[in-house]
Amino acid sequence: MSTVQTLRIFLFYLLLASSSLLWCTLSFFIAPFLPFRARYRFVNQNWCRCAVWLAKVVIGMRYQVKGLENIPERPCVILANHQSTWETFFLSALFEPLSQVIKRELLYVPFFGWAMAMLKPIAIDRSNPKAALKQLAKLGHERLEQGAWVLIFPEGTRMPPGQIGKFSRGGASLAVNANLPVLPIAHNAGEFWPKQGWGKTAGTIQVVIGPLMYAEGTGPRAIAELNDRAFAWVSQAQGEISSLDAQRQPLENQASA
Repeated sequence: MSTVQTLRIFLFYLLLASSSLLWCTLSFFIAPFLPFRARYRFVNQNWCRCAVWLAKVVIGMRYQVKGLENIPERPCVILANHQSTWETFFLSALFEPLSQVIKRELLYVPFFGWAMAMLKPIAIDRSNPKAALKQLAKLGHERLEQGAWVLIFPEGTRMPPGQIGKFSRGGASLAVNANLPVLPIAHNAGEFWPKQGWGKTAGTIQVVIGPLMYAEGTGPRAIAELNDRAFAWVSQAQGEISSLDAQRQPLENQASA
């Protein structure tokens, strides 16, 4: 990595951290008095747009989006692959209001977590999978009824470029039980914003928004079929925008519930 790129990365993190501290501090005094949608825009959407803009201007991390016409007017369940932090910023800025599934521990992070708590996230305890599924089902349904998008990374963790993890069925189950479709999204952000380390690379991130997918029926079989269909689409889309290593991706999506 060149000295210039190292300085760019340092400047990016300095500006990102400074803006986060400033924005979270303002949010404590302003956001509690705002209705949820306006609060989301003030606390999260505007700052996430700032983060994406900083990555573009300072690092040179541009992006190209295909399939915007597939976004419905009514919020639904979003199933996206997970490679980096960039897509969390981008999707939080694109969809509003949005409630995402996060680790409960993130709410304890000073400033960031405190501001996040005001945005009605679905904070789950990953150490207790059964309880986490119940939380997702209950709170996710509530958020959808309140008119919020629900963002789920069904792989459960960030995957390196060239790999795709098995999809858990929680998102598909939530969509089927709420009688709503899922909106699949694929991207290759991890090629420019890696899962590990501080390194960042200039380039153009490809984001592809797929067609809405509806369940064919109800019950466990319909949930499994919808989940497999979403997994297949994301796998194919990722293969078209990046190099998926056939030796490092699951042969089939035999995800746990």
